[in-house]
Formats: sequence, C-alpha cells, structure tokens
Amino acid sequence: MAEALLRLVEWARAAGPAGAVLYALAYVLATVLFLPGSVLTLGAGFAWGLVGGMAVVVPASVCGAMFAFLLGRTVLREPIARRVERTPRFAAVDRAIGEQGFRLVLLLRLSPVFPFNLLNYALGLTRVRFTDYFLASVAGMFPGTLLYVYLGSLVTSAAELVSGRRPSAGLAGQVLFGVGLLATAAATLLIARAARRALEATLALSGSSPDGGRRPPRAPAG
Repeated sequence: MAEALLRLVEWARAAGPAGAVLYALAYVLATVLFLPGSVLTLGAGFAWGLVGGMAVVVPASVCGAMFAFLLGRTVLREPIARRVERTPRFAAVDRAIGEQGFRLVLLLRLSPVFPFNLLNYALGLTRVRFTDYFLASVAGMFPGTLLYVYLGSLVTSAAELVSGRRPSAGLAGQVLFGVGLLATAAATLLIARAARRALEATLALSGSSPDGGRRPPRAPAG
C-alpha cells in the first residue's frame, strides 16, 4: 500500500492537470473504501503545495463524504432502521441527531476522535438532513484538511510521506489540535444531552423510563 501511494503521488505530481484530476478520483474511492485519507491529504500538499493541494483535496474529500453518506443511507439504511425501530434508546439518539443535525455534525467533524471515513457511513444511517450534513461537513473538515495539506507542503520527498515521520505544524497545529479537543468534549456533551431529552420525549408516549423499564403509575391526586 505504501509503495502504491508513493507511485501515485510521484506520478500525479508530474502529470499536470490530468494527474490532479485522477488523484482526486483516487481520493474519493479511498474514502468510500474506508482507506485512510491522511496520507493522501499529505501527498496533495507535497505534490501541489498549500493552495493547489487544497484545490484538489477539498472537493475530493467532500465528494467522497457525500457519496459514502448516500450509500449508507440508501444501501444500509433500511436494515439498520428496522433494528432501530425495535430499540427506543437508539431511535431516540437517531432523532436527536436529526433535530440538531448541523451543530452535531459540525462538532463531530471538528473532533479528531471520530474517524472521518466511519462518520460518513454512520451519519448516513441517522435522520440528519443531507443539506445539514453537507454544509457542516464542508465547514468541519476544512481545518483538519488545511492542517494536513500544510504539513504535506513541508515534506521534501515523496518517500517521507510513508516514513511515519510528520513535520511539525508549529503554533497553527497546536491551535487546531486544541480546537479539536474542545469540539470532542462539546460533541460528547451535546449528543448526550440531546439524546437524553429526545429519549425521554419518545418514551413518555409509551410510559417507559429512559433506562428501559416501565414508569410506575402515578398516584391519584388528592
């Protein structure tokens, strides 16, 4: 895999506009196939610099994320939805994400804890609106993409991309990492609170408690 990536980066760098287009298509395919995109993002920075690398990776990563999301929603949605319908707890989480889609997706995208490729499919199984998913993904993926493309632009040879060593991003990298950690905490808290409220509202109709049991009947007034 490392050697194939090395050859792809070297070829794309020398192939001009055609190389950039095919590199972007390879990026989309890698996203759909759950292959790690970080090295490809670094490679774009090495091949075309910061501005050119962003021009290649941003549309490719967005297209890959949208394609995977739609695949998850159309191919995997139905069997998962049938299972969720039998489990009020998961149905409530799904509802929470659907109601606060943009904010939750944005925080999840900013967080380094949640894998990029996994989120594409996982969010496709929820009720988040495609528009919210698209806009939040574009905004949330941008900082991390910028960081990796910038790091790639600092690489001096293609072999360095697969060596496991990463150049330091300095203060900018530390700031982005801190933002990611804050987003992780915020996403976790927000999801937990929103899911709890949605769960209580959903189960209230059936007289169940959030822990899965039945609520005791209320004592008559007076």
